[in-house]
Amino acid sequence: MKIAIINYGMGNLGSVRRSLENLGADVIIAERPIQLLDANRIILPGVGSFGEGMKKLSDEGWIESLQIQVMEQGKPLLGICLGMQMLSSSSEENGLNEGLNFISGKVLRLDQLGCSLRIPHIGWNEVNYQESTPLFNDIPQAIDFYFVHSYAFTADDPNNVIATSAYDISITAAVCKKHIFGTQFHPEKSSKAGQKILKNFIEFAPC
Repeated sequence: MKIAIINYGMGNLGSVRRSLENLGADVIIAERPIQLLDANRIILPGVGSFGEGMKKLSDEGWIESLQIQVMEQGKPLLGICLGMQMLSSSSEENGLNEGLNFISGKVLRLDQLGCSLRIPHIGWNEVNYQESTPLFNDIPQAIDFYFVHSYAFTADDPNNVIATSAYDISITAAVCKKHIFGTQFHPEKSSKAGQKILKNFIEFAPC
């Protein structure tokens, strides 16, 4: 099982890699899109702004490769934080920016969604998930995960939201559409529960 972590210059690669290697995974840091060809799983991390992230993915040829490897060939993909947000159709961060459109929806600032608490949302928050989702197998309900974000994913189809967290309002904590997953929280920074999320992603068997 080979897992490729996409390096487009905006991800927390080291801690994600260490977490996966601690689970016994064969991990590569993919510097070029062609390296996704040999991977069985793909992780799209991300820290920073949506528009800049999408520009880097476009400029470096990742978008076309992801379309082929994920959408056409069905390789499982996990987006983390900004990586999850870029799975959406668009974001209103610093103007309207198009996303990958892998999961239909948009990304809005937390206060646009009605949140009156401090932004960015930083820290540990309880997450509740749909019982049927494989990403949360054997993880207790209402366990804490670590968040750092100012924007949140609002999915067009509520069935694509597999977990939520309360921060004054209900925030999308995780999304899924078939073999495509995203977490707003950082599993690599979320102790044993986060390790279990990554383990479940590794073990996920697409239909």
